[in-house]
Amino acid sequence: MWRKSVRAPYYKHLIRNMIFTILGVSFIPVFLVSWTIYYAFANAYHEKINAHLVTLVENHKRQIDAFLNARLADILFLSENFTFAQLNDSEFLQAKLLSLKNNYAGVFVDLGVVDADGNQVAYAGPFKLSRVRYADAPWYQIVMKNQVVISDVFLGLRGFPHFIVAVKRFDGDRPWILRATIDFIAFNNLVENIRIGKTGFAAIVNKKGELQTKPRFQFNPAEGCFGRFIDCDQPITREIYSEERPGEGGDMTIYVSALLKNKEWLLVYQQKVSDALADQRFAQRLSLIIFAVGGAGILAMALLLSLRMVNRIATADQEKEMMNKQVIESGKLASLGELATGVAHEINNPVAIMVEEAGWIEDILTEKEFGGNPHMDELHRALKQINTQGKRCKEITTKLLSFARGSGSTIGMVQLNEIIEEVMVLSAQRAKYANIELHSALSNLPEIKASETEMHQVLLNLVNNAIYAMEKSGGAIEFKTFQRDEKVVVEVADTGPGIPEAILGRIFDPFFTTKPVGQGTGLGLSICYGIIRKMDGDIQVKSTVGKGTTFTIMIPVRSGLV
Repeated sequence: MWRKSVRAPYYKHLIRNMIFTILGVSFIPVFLVSWTIYYAFANAYHEKINAHLVTLVENHKRQIDAFLNARLADILFLSENFTFAQLNDSEFLQAKLLSLKNNYAGVFVDLGVVDADGNQVAYAGPFKLSRVRYADAPWYQIVMKNQVVISDVFLGLRGFPHFIVAVKRFDGDRPWILRATIDFIAFNNLVENIRIGKTGFAAIVNKKGELQTKPRFQFNPAEGCFGRFIDCDQPITREIYSEERPGEGGDMTIYVSALLKNKEWLLVYQQKVSDALADQRFAQRLSLIIFAVGGAGILAMALLLSLRMVNRIATADQEKEMMNKQVIESGKLASLGELATGVAHEINNPVAIMVEEAGWIEDILTEKEFGGNPHMDELHRALKQINTQGKRCKEITTKLLSFARGSGSTIGMVQLNEIIEEVMVLSAQRAKYANIELHSALSNLPEIKASETEMHQVLLNLVNNAIYAMEKSGGAIEFKTFQRDEKVVVEVADTGPGIPEAILGRIFDPFFTTKPVGQGTGLGLSICYGIIRKMDGDIQVKSTVGKGTTFTIMIPVRSGLV
């Protein structure tokens, strides 16, 4: 439980400075190291993702190019190994188509033989395309010029996407063409299967920016050369391109593209940066959580350590202040002892003279000339009373001198009952004025090893506190002694107003007092507690509001005090 003094402005300022210092020393190196590691990790991970995507696209580029080249090689093989006359036979052509379908799992849709005028003279396939004219078809014009062609995807007479693979051969001087339709779904699956994460997908565009496959998600390439994924105004020196830019939804997107089919098509893979770097973001969030938890731990530890250290400083300051006050109180007691010694000597002298003069008068009254005086008995009674009260004064001053001279804390064997009786004598007059009765019930006690002066101080303090509490209402104070379990027990009970339970646990705290400012230091009971604990004893208190308070002192018979 923290002391209230820690709440003082000075200590609050000290706590804040210590917390900020601990946090600064702890967080700044951690933050710099963490940021450096995170920055290096983020860059490395980013480069790794880009390298992985480039490798992925490059592998699929090879796969797609291999697929297209293999289909072209199949048609070249047929055109080289069979004559125009053989392939012009529809049944023979049908047999070759069936063989291709069996070998390549239906990749080939149909086969056709086209003459030099662009007329299809033989056809094998599911459509009625026997006498179709292809002279105006773009792929026909290209194959007539370049010997081979892999066309763009188009709808044509079929009404659904497909593309053509064709080669040109000669029958004598007359050219002829063997063409095949490639199944679009089989080709599209090659591209559609390029998927990573939740947003990664691929598509193929031609030089005009037209889609050649059906993308898994919405994808609208810009009009222009390769959908403006490549700057065609600059020389094309690479086959793989990678960049980050805002996508269609405004999110930053990674685009990796690769040229296909002799730089006529472009394979475009795209994925949102947030999706591609999802693992990095997860690691980042986890790191932030760990950093936050660690920071909270450091903050809690900084607060705890600061409070503990400042509490110790505050305790040390309070102890120093208490020692200063004890020194002052000790000085006051020493001064009071000197004053009491002087007063006692001053009183002893006239009292001794009074007693001596009373004895002399009594001697004179024994002479015969005073024998017949009718007031003789009254005179003897008065002289006896003067002698008795003089001795009583001497007794009081002797006890006062004994207490004043015993200002040291010399350890010796003491009898508590005798100290209690002396305390009762010293307190009798003040108790009488406050209408308070002093009682005692003292049992036979063994001597204990203690400081007589300190025991005087303890018992006087308890009695003075009780008298102060009952000054206005009067009451009674009772001293009781007995022995229990190898301990001497002293009970000081009063019939005063009692101590509220809310403050009962604090009465032994240094500087705690219920007296008005200037009337109490709050050190009395704290000093008493320290004296008893120093003798391996214990002091306890029980109090009931409106009924009274009892202090119980327990001191071992064989104290280990040295």
